Amino acid sequence: MCNSWLLIIAITLECLWNSQLSETSKSCPAECICLSQTQVLCNTGGLAQIPLRQLPSTVENLALTKNNFPVIKPDSFAGLRALKKLSLDGNNITRIKQFAFRGLPRLKELSIQYTPLQTVAQFAFAGLQNLSTILLSHNQIATIEGNAFAGTSNVKLILLSNNPLIRIDTSAFSSLTNVGHLILPSGIRTIEPDAFLGMDTVGLLKLAYMDLKELSPYTFRGLTNVLLLTLQESDLGIICADAFTGLSQVDKLQILNNKIDLIEELNFTYTADIKLLKFHGNHVLETPDPNSIIIDGVSQLELVNNHFPCGCHIHTLLDGPLVEGAHNLSEFLLKNYCISPLDVNGRAMAELDIDSIGRCQDQLTKGNLGSSAASMALSVNVTLLIAAATIELRILRTLSQQLLLLWQYRARGSRGRRRRWHLVGR
Repeated sequence: MCNSWLLIIAITLECLWNSQLSETSKSCPAECICLSQTQVLCNTGGLAQIPLRQLPSTVENLALTKNNFPVIKPDSFAGLRALKKLSLDGNNITRIKQFAFRGLPRLKELSIQYTPLQTVAQFAFAGLQNLSTILLSHNQIATIEGNAFAGTSNVKLILLSNNPLIRIDTSAFSSLTNVGHLILPSGIRTIEPDAFLGMDTVGLLKLAYMDLKELSPYTFRGLTNVLLLTLQESDLGIICADAFTGLSQVDKLQILNNKIDLIEELNFTYTADIKLLKFHGNHVLETPDPNSIIIDGVSQLELVNNHFPCGCHIHTLLDGPLVEGAHNLSEFLLKNYCISPLDVNGRAMAELDIDSIGRCQDQLTKGNLGSSAASMALSVNVTLLIAAATIELRILRTLSQQLLLLWQYRARGSRGRRRRWHLVGR
């Protein structure tokens, strides 16, 4: 009896195995290797288009590397609803059209690397609800258009390193939520306003080795719930007014080892809610105006190893909110350095005789204006009174001259009448 059951089980297993082999061979493209119904390798197969109809609908891991797919069309993988991992590395991809990966609800990892792709177009990666990893390094990506990732959430890593990316458009990362790490390449020259609008719950956003003319107004508006935002090793140019306006709920903001031509404004109000601002190793070429610095929304401020101008405007810096926010003037002087004038370049501020450095003329003027506002007003009033009195004197003098002339004229007329009467009488 036992032997009969064993025989039946063996026959059944053999039939299932043969059936699986038959199905695999029937649904496997000639250029591919189907290791199973869930794993298909189509590497270096010379494919000019994606063999969608020949692929098993149950495939979970699909590799299509080193083929020749110049364009990824909309819905290129429709029907492969079980697909979890897709690799398109090493292809001749120049364009990814809108909704190219629509209909892949279980896709977790997408890799498109070592291709000539130049632009991440609108909605190219839209609607990938469960994607955790997007690998886009070592391409020729120069532009990320708006809404390229619209509707994609729960991404743990977006890797864009080793691309000649020079511009990030407005809303380029719109609607990306629950992003673990967004790592951008070096060489970015323009970040348009609202580039990160709508990004919510971000673990790490790293911007390094940029070459900007300016950090534009509202660059980070709409970026919320960030664990770590880092701007480092970059030429930031001018930090414009409102550059950080609209950034909120940041655990740590790091501005590290950058060159900054001018700070028009650092605006961190209470709504920003930044727990720690690390301002380390930066070279600031001009002393910021104290009225342009608002750090009420920063719980902890670290100012270390920065270089500032140490001329007459050093008093503006030391009396301003940046140093006040650091809470310890002695430590600030010990741990920050001079960038100018040339004779003190590189020296710690603590080595200077601050009291011997005269204040700038504009500071003295402002100080005098501020301290003698009442006397200035009085002086103005006195000047106005003197001017009014002078005008009145001129008017009186003119009137008196006119009266004198009138009197003289009348006097001459009276003498003439008397003379005529005298002649008539004779």
